Amino acid sequence: MDFLKKKIILASKSPRRSHLLREAGFDFEIKTREVDETYPEDLPVSEVAGYLAEKKALACRDFLGSENEILLAADSVVIVDNIIFGKPENPEDAMRILRHLSGKVHQVITGVCLLSLKKKKVFSAVSHVHFAPLSEREIKYYTDHFAPFDKAGAYAIQEWIGLCKITKIEGTYSNIMGLPMESVYRELLQF
Repeated sequence: MDFLKKKIILASKSPRRSHLLREAGFDFEIKTREVDETYPEDLPVSEVAGYLAEKKALACRDFLGSENEILLAADSVVIVDNIIFGKPENPEDAMRILRHLSGKVHQVITGVCLLSLKKKKVFSAVSHVHFAPLSEREIKYYTDHFAPFDKAGAYAIQEWIGLCKITKIEGTYSNIMGLPMESVYRELLQF
């Protein structure tokens, strides 16, 4: 996007975030670093995604080499019953998470941090996702065929479970995929 006039550095290995930025027409470069994704136990669950996005951005700030660059880091969390469900550790954990989401409404909060040599902006977007009840057979099918192990909440909205078992969303689809593009675009223009 020539009107943005800034080089974007995406500090994320997420193929979904890359896909969203690419589909929206952004030019960007991926540079990542492993970051400890722990957070203070007393941090409200609604603030965790923003906290982790900022933590990731600050860990990668040395990737910024000029005032013409913006680093973009993000983190998504899935929350139901005030509990954060992160990426599952194994198939059994994925099935446990999906059982908990079954038939309920959960929140997907994606925190984003934009960082330059002179500025920092942290913001979050919230979407509410309504899940139809999932049978044990459906849960096993999904975990066996779609490898949800790198996804917060053990699912991806663009896969079978999103197409067949999500009854309603309030908020943006791209936020549930991992990057709230409308908010990202607006904030980049103002950054």
